[in-house]
Amino acid sequence: MTLRDVADAAGVSEMTVSRVLRSRGDVSDKTREKVFAAARRLGYVPNKIAGALASNRVNLVGVVIPSLSNMVFPDVLAGIGEVLDATPLQPVIGTSKYDGAHEENVIYEMLSWRPTGLIVAGLEHTENARAMMANAGVPVVEVMDVDGHPVAACVGISHREAGRQMALEIAKRGYRRIGYLGSSSIADHRAQKRLEGFKTGLAEAGLSLTDTCFYAGASGFGTGRGMTTEILTRTPDLDFLYYNSDINAAGGLLYCLEQGMDIPGKIGMAGFNSFEVLSGLPMRIATMDSQRHEIGRRAAELIAANALSDEVIRLEPVFLPGDTVRNV
Repeated sequence: MTLRDVADAAGVSEMTVSRVLRSRGDVSDKTREKVFAAARRLGYVPNKIAGALASNRVNLVGVVIPSLSNMVFPDVLAGIGEVLDATPLQPVIGTSKYDGAHEENVIYEMLSWRPTGLIVAGLEHTENARAMMANAGVPVVEVMDVDGHPVAACVGISHREAGRQMALEIAKRGYRRIGYLGSSSIADHRAQKRLEGFKTGLAEAGLSLTDTCFYAGASGFGTGRGMTTEILTRTPDLDFLYYNSDINAAGGLLYCLEQGMDIPGKIGMAGFNSFEVLSGLPMRIATMDSQRHEIGRRAAELIAANALSDEVIRLEPVFLPGDTVRNV
C-alpha cells in the first residue's frame, strides 16, 4: 500500500495526501476528511520513520512508571491521555519494576527513539538515568513527588506533608495509640516519605507510634487483613490503624468488621490514595486524595507545550474523612 493508492482512492494528489497525513500545509477540512476516509478504508498506515529522520523526533511521549498492576498509575495515565489525545502525541509506557537499574535501561531505550518528551514517576533515579534525562534535549517531567531534587520539571504532592497532615487529623480526633501498617521496601520512596511525615505530625501532637507492621510484596486485601490480624494480636489496645494504601486498609476494614469492632468509636483507620474502586465497601475509608489524575494532566501539558522547563508544580493532597474516623 502506497501514498499513490490513497491519492487515487481520495481523488487528490500525492502531495495533498502527504500534507494531510503529516498535518502540514493548508488543506480544507473536506479534503482532509476524504484523505483520512480513503486511508482507513484501504488500511493504509503512514511510515513515520522517514519523517522522524528528518526532524530527529517522533510524536511519542515516553512514560516510565513503576508498575502497571499498581492501582495508583491508571489514573495518572488517564490524565496524561486526556491532554495528549488533543495533540498528535502518543504515550508509550515502560515499567521500572521499582528497580533503579531497570528504570535506567527503560529510560535509555525510550530516549534512543528521540521522543518528543519524557514523563518519569518519582525523583529517585540512578546517576546515569539523571544524566540522560538532564541531557535529553526534550521536555522531561518527573511526577508524583516534590520532596527531592528534580532533574527538570516536576509535578506532584509532598508525601511528607501528606503523612504529617494525616497524623494531625488523627490526633485532633482523639486517637492516641496508633499503629502503622506498610511496605518494608525501601524502594517505595513515596511511602517511606509519608511515614517520615506521619511521625513528624505525631510528634507535633505529642504522640508517637505505638506499634508497626510491615509486609514484603504486593498490596492487597489479603495483605491488609494479614497485617491487621498480626498487629492487633500483638497490640490489642491500639485505637487507630494507618495503612500505606487504601487497598491494604480495605483488607483491614473487612477484618475489623468481621470481628465486630466499633469503627470509628473504639478503633479508627485510614489509608492513602482515594481509590474510587473501593467506594462499594461497607464503610468509606478515611484517606488522602493524592491528585493522581491532575498530576497526569499537568505533566502532559508541560510536554505538549514543547518547551524545556524546570518548573515545580506542587499540588495539595486533600484529606477525606469517610466513615472510619471520629468527627472533630
